[in-house]
Amino acid sequence: MPKTIANIVIPDSRLATQAAELLRDHGDDLLWNHSNRVFLFGSLQGQQANLKFDAELLYISALFHDLGLTKKFSSPDKRFEVDGANAARDFLQSHSVPQESIRLVWDAIALHTTIGVAQYKEPEVALIYSGVGYDVMGENFEALSPEVREQVVAAFPRNNFKQKILHAFLEGFKHKPETTFGNIKSDVCELLLPGYKRPSFCDCVLHNHWSE
Repeated sequence: MPKTIANIVIPDSRLATQAAELLRDHGDDLLWNHSNRVFLFGSLQGQQANLKFDAELLYISALFHDLGLTKKFSSPDKRFEVDGANAARDFLQSHSVPQESIRLVWDAIALHTTIGVAQYKEPEVALIYSGVGYDVMGENFEALSPEVREQVVAAFPRNNFKQKILHAFLEGFKHKPETTFGNIKSDVCELLLPGYKRPSFCDCVLHNHWSE
């Protein structure tokens, strides 16, 4: 793996290397390339905005952000974002990382699909959110030049990413579709999971146990 891509240095500390190995062991090429692009796109946007951020924490957050989709780290009853955040917390605690750093990484992973909230938090949290948005939905696409995008994609290819990622999401939580209630991943279940009908918040209000 190149050490510098689009003028962004890939962290290579012992902690970062072990986190990368964890994703390599339990993820696949799709998640590997996506997670690295998220780090790079987040870092590039952070540089543009003159934000100060911890590149190592951002990198580890990116590596773990979809790890909750994998069989190793998927729980039977929690959102996949929380599974990934919990896995990162366990990993960082085992390396005696300071609690505040662990909290930042946990928040970055747990909130990376939470539209309207994550972008207002600390830089590490906001940049994971914007890196994901850039790679998955093309948000703020023109903020980076075609040359920069090409350098990132050359290092970590997309390989029909648009066609594959929704199915990868579903594989990660089709055994617990109820965990997508109230978040954007319910769209994936409704599109790809046969017979799925998303719950309605209005029904929860109007048809609950209260008598009035």
